[in-house]
Amino acid sequence: MASSFIDKAHITVRAGNGGNGVVAFHREKYVAAGGPDGGDGGRGGSVILQVDDNLSTLLDFRYKRKYHAPNGMDGQGARKSGRDGEDLVIKVPRGTLVRDTESNEIIRDMSSGEPYVLCKGGRGGWGNSHFATPTRQVPRFSKGGLPGESHDVVLELKLLADVGLVGFPNVGKSTLLSVVSRAQPKIANYHFTTLSPNLGVVYVGEGRSFVLADIPGIIEGASEGAGLGHDFLRHIDRCRLLIHVVDVSGSEGRDPVEDFDAINAELSQYSADLEKRPQIVAANKTDIMQDPENLERLRSHVEKLGYPLFEISAAAHRGVEQLMNKVSETLSTLPPIAVYEPEYVPRPSVIDYSQPLDIQHLDDGTWVADGPWLQRLMSNVNLNDYESQMYFDRTLRDSGLYQQLEAMGIQDGDTVSLYNFQFEYQR
Repeated sequence: MASSFIDKAHITVRAGNGGNGVVAFHREKYVAAGGPDGGDGGRGGSVILQVDDNLSTLLDFRYKRKYHAPNGMDGQGARKSGRDGEDLVIKVPRGTLVRDTESNEIIRDMSSGEPYVLCKGGRGGWGNSHFATPTRQVPRFSKGGLPGESHDVVLELKLLADVGLVGFPNVGKSTLLSVVSRAQPKIANYHFTTLSPNLGVVYVGEGRSFVLADIPGIIEGASEGAGLGHDFLRHIDRCRLLIHVVDVSGSEGRDPVEDFDAINAELSQYSADLEKRPQIVAANKTDIMQDPENLERLRSHVEKLGYPLFEISAAAHRGVEQLMNKVSETLSTLPPIAVYEPEYVPRPSVIDYSQPLDIQHLDDGTWVADGPWLQRLMSNVNLNDYESQMYFDRTLRDSGLYQQLEAMGIQDGDTVSLYNFQFEYQR
């Protein structure tokens, strides 16, 4: 059924929040001053995308659209860290593009077998044992965990096929696929028999094989949404070679040259790259051809454009082997299946600096700042990366935090504590 093939889905994913650090003190018989021993919170679970070759559609995402990884557990006494949240693995078919919903930019092309971390879990908060110093031996505060990342994304499946079969409905594409591979597409003598793409593996000889895709529903106006072509044209984006199947029998009263030009026009309107894609023309149904002039006019037309033409009858298995040999030979000269490069650049979160910060000056000289916008900033900064550190420092200056600290009397060399990060202040 057509409804079983889903190749586009909108989902919302959210990683788990980090667990909170805990305030605790060592209590043991005969130990008078055990000191702080609060443990750290666990890391929130991340959301990871993984290719599963047993999947062929995005049907699972039609019924479930929100995915949330578990949060990290809070810390405990005796310096016991909370358990990390379990990562949430989402399985997708090979060839799935992951796009940002807002900008439509490509985040990841899931064509390789490597997993991809779509949303990172939040870091766990520090327990009070981290804040003990020679002058502050009894810290009575800890830090909360940071929130995990979240994303609204579009999953878009683009089939990984070497060769795509294109042409008007009922020209024999499904028959050709069934003859050259073990695929068993629905075949009948009416238009739009095929309602979803079908894949088959064609074995030409020892060590020579390729994946062939039957793309349904391309008619005039397909690039603008007519018929089913707009839904499935995306599946020939990756094809290295196209077999353009044309009915030359005249059984439906159509002109093969006009059909050939109409399909090519739709391909070029959908994508400029498809217009330049190598093609081999298969003149099909020659066994029931009523007017041989149709074949000669088509041959003259396509050869002027530089396309080779093969006379075949898929139903009678005539000329099919020569066509597949030519396809295999051509593929050996073409580059591999295209993999899309990521376009997405994470945008800095919009921070409302008007929200006040809670700034405390502790007895040992440490300055502790806390506040909602500072928490959001910390959750989006990788402090192990130099550029992220520069962005972090620039944001703190722009926010007015340093001016507030200077007004309160901070001195060079004083320690500033921001959640799970401490640094020495320098003007």
